[in-house]
Amino acid sequence: MPKTKSKIQVTNRRASFDYEFLETYTAGIVLVGTEIKSIRTGKASLQDAYCYFDLSGQLYVRGLNIAQYFWGSWGQHEPTRDRKLLLTKRELKHLRSAYTQKGLTIVAVKLFVAENGYAKLVIALAKGKKEYDKRQSIKEKDIRRELDRG
Repeated sequence: MPKTKSKIQVTNRRASFDYEFLETYTAGIVLVGTEIKSIRTGKASLQDAYCYFDLSGQLYVRGLNIAQYFWGSWGQHEPTRDRKLLLTKRELKHLRSAYTQKGLTIVAVKLFVAENGYAKLVIALAKGKKEYDKRQSIKEKDIRRELDRG
């Protein structure tokens, strides 16, 4: 039976306003049963989600809020627990070296369910924008909107 393309996507729209993305990666995410069920119903939020390295060199996401599954009460998960991300060793090594530079951070951009049924998280190595960069982004968005209208 062929898999259908999933329409489940949770995005962090605020991240593109606050940060300039330098590189993006698609990472697997370690979840428990009720978490994937909640994601499939669209009950997740990436607001304030960022990534960090622990002492053993593993990458974790913090601030990712996956609401408790509404059906049943047994075996529920904690909504805001830290979740491990799955990347290749080469990608982890590259991100770790870039993460140590001053002014760079790793933010969660998009959460989706892939065609094979697994949840994936798009993360970005990002640099914070200054106030004048944000004004420039707003100006470009307004110009794009005016061109689309007229």
